[in-house]
Amino acid sequence: MPFLTGGPIDPQALAQDLAAPARGAEVLFIGTVRDHHGGRAVVELEYSAYGPMAERECTRIMEEARNRWPVEIALRHRVGRLAIGDVAVVVVAAGGHRDEAFAACRYVIEETKRRVPIWKRERYAGGEEAWVDPTAAEELRTSP
Repeated sequence: MPFLTGGPIDPQALAQDLAAPARGAEVLFIGTVRDHHGGRAVVELEYSAYGPMAERECTRIMEEARNRWPVEIALRHRVGRLAIGDVAVVVVAAGGHRDEAFAACRYVIEETKRRVPIWKRERYAGGEEAWVDPTAAEELRTSP
């Protein structure tokens, strides 16, 4: 199944796909479109991607996670126009224990934001638009 989708993402369906008796821990990350960024009111955003390269890089990231931790992973990312509150990205990591599931889930979302060629253009309440660098807030994500 492709990682990129133009339609809605069902987080529960992705989690259900990974359910198994040996997997006692499932960690679900859901990234939704928020109504603000950098002190500005966001009214919508649009994701675009270089599809073939994005799909290959997502495959690599998931393989890396599976090689580092005994987990199974699901990943979906929306492309196209999204409204405030829409689900933009979902990562599910399922494993035998919570430590490995949390670590793998965090790894997959951070590497996806850092390496996958997906671009975000925000539209603001005043009518302006701006492209957003997904790695620009890295300091905020890694601070305690």
